[in-house]
Amino acid sequence: MSSDHASLDMGKAYMLAAAHLIAESKISMVKITSPQYWTNHHEYANFSRHSFSNKFMNHTLKIQNLHAEIDGQKIIKGFDLTIKSGEIHVIMGPNGSGKSTLCKIVMGHPSYEITEGQILFDDKEISDLEPNERANLGIFLGFQHPFEIPGVTLGNFLRQAHNANQKATNKEFTPASPVKFMQDVKAELENLKMEASFAARFVNENFSGGEKKRAEIAQMNILKPNTILLDEIDSGLDIDALKVVAEGINKNFQENNPAILIITHYQRILNYIVPHHVHIMHDGKIVKSGDHKLATTLEETGYEQYITN
Repeated sequence: MSSDHASLDMGKAYMLAAAHLIAESKISMVKITSPQYWTNHHEYANFSRHSFSNKFMNHTLKIQNLHAEIDGQKIIKGFDLTIKSGEIHVIMGPNGSGKSTLCKIVMGHPSYEITEGQILFDDKEISDLEPNERANLGIFLGFQHPFEIPGVTLGNFLRQAHNANQKATNKEFTPASPVKFMQDVKAELENLKMEASFAARFVNENFSGGEKKRAEIAQMNILKPNTILLDEIDSGLDIDALKVVAEGINKNFQENNPAILIITHYQRILNYIVPHHVHIMHDGKIVKSGDHKLATTLEETGYEQYITN
């Protein structure tokens, strides 16, 4: 890779959140993380910001008897879940249940080893796919702790990601003009109660916690994935920001009919989003499933009755 290309890629680098989830890709959009995981940062691509307008297609993510570990420690222990287009699922559970780990594994985090079971997307095994290849299928992960990227504007980041991902699936794709694309980005930001000027600001730099989460939702709504994983997207939000984030998720669901999985500790986001299914996760597997009323019950009674071994 030329030094100019490497510099370009590094200039587009997008810092991963705590998951440190990145993988090699041939596209220009890049996420980098700490040197302890990777050294050739420009070789590793943004795996989750892929744009697929598949609103008229149905997709299914099926996780079957999944067992996974890290450094010999078993984390996921017989996890089963099927999520289809047009469904909103919520996973709740005590700390240490494996909720966030599940998202990392679905996206292909290289530190976790699947020892048993399958991850199927539209009945095709994806456990051996690289993270960027999973993203090419239309799977998106929204982060709990988005990082700042000095030198990369939010608008340019989204435009480059959108164009790269469209080209990956449609060789005849013709990008919209930068002016038209920025108009769309600014409109989406305004829908999320963010000033249009955020499109010209460096990604997440000096954003408040609520602005970072709203920027994640803006990315989701601009890129239109078909399968959405949101890892504690509600954490750290005040009531106003929570409402805005929930409205953004509902808007995407109504317009694009994706499959959505929300990881959360709290029932409060479900005051604004009505899930079809709520699951309680404990010790690496689902121990109870129900409809939206289960979350209300948890708020009142806690987890104890469901996690007693």
